[in-house]
Amino acid sequence: FYDTNITEVTVFTLLGFTGDFELQVCLFLLFLAIYIFTLVANLGLVLLVVVDSRLHNPMYYFPSVLSFLDACYSSVVTPKMLVNFLAESKAISFTGCATQMLLFVTFGTTESFLLAAMAYDRYVAIYNPLLFSVNMSPRIYVSLIIASYVGGISHATLHTVATFSLSFCASNEIRHVFCDIPPLLAISCSDTLINQLLLSYFVGSIEMFTILIVLISYGFIFMAILKMHSAEGTQKVFSTCGSHLTGVSVYHRTILFMYMRPSSSYALDHDMIVSVFYTIVIPMLNPIIYSLRNKDVKEAMKKMFQRNWFLN
Repeated sequence: FYDTNITEVTVFTLLGFTGDFELQVCLFLLFLAIYIFTLVANLGLVLLVVVDSRLHNPMYYFPSVLSFLDACYSSVVTPKMLVNFLAESKAISFTGCATQMLLFVTFGTTESFLLAAMAYDRYVAIYNPLLFSVNMSPRIYVSLIIASYVGGISHATLHTVATFSLSFCASNEIRHVFCDIPPLLAISCSDTLINQLLLSYFVGSIEMFTILIVLISYGFIFMAILKMHSAEGTQKVFSTCGSHLTGVSVYHRTILFMYMRPSSSYALDHDMIVSVFYTIVIPMLNPIIYSLRNKDVKEAMKKMFQRNWFLN
């Protein structure tokens, strides 16, 4: 006799939003449209920065790296979620689930570090514009981008190894649309106290570190604004920084809501909606927030469309 209750899970089932097929078709069409826009807008921005020589400076390199990151971030979650809306079987293998979590946490954490690096970049550009090319040389901005990715990969590896070292024997049904940490801890039959402490400690530390860099950078920017005598210069600074502050506040609020709470307060259905917001909706909004409102980017887009129209 072999007790099935202690059989290790090898396949998970992503329960998703609803069992109503008509609603699932509507959600499929909605998220497909969002995903297509996300890919076109983000990868289009990357292409624009690569081909237009006027955008070859760190102020545009950072948003282009963020756009590439957002395209990858959304692609880790959305295609599988779209398939599950229409498929009868919503299964994901143990390895597939671990891979999805590893990539998802990598891109999410890298984005936090990258947003902090972008705040520093804006501080350098505004506080001492004459020395910007020296203080933000290729060696420095490439190092910041690489460090952001290294931090993201390290953080993701820690949580993926810690989560998938647990036993999953009571249930294989994940009340979520993708393999996130809290819903997996909720179905584990192991003691998850250490995992919850790791989650709170590392997410809390990364959030404090990155938000502190943003606040310090904007503190110096505010001091620079006070010294400005030109209304036009002040307006330009606000337009440059306003978009970044909007993106930072939206992103960090959702991360803090999701991961910086005791496990007893998790409401998985509600958390699933918030998760979808920061993994699918924010990557769609970022190109609009950071770049499509920018005069130089709009000019570069106009120039590229006119050139293509002329060639055609």
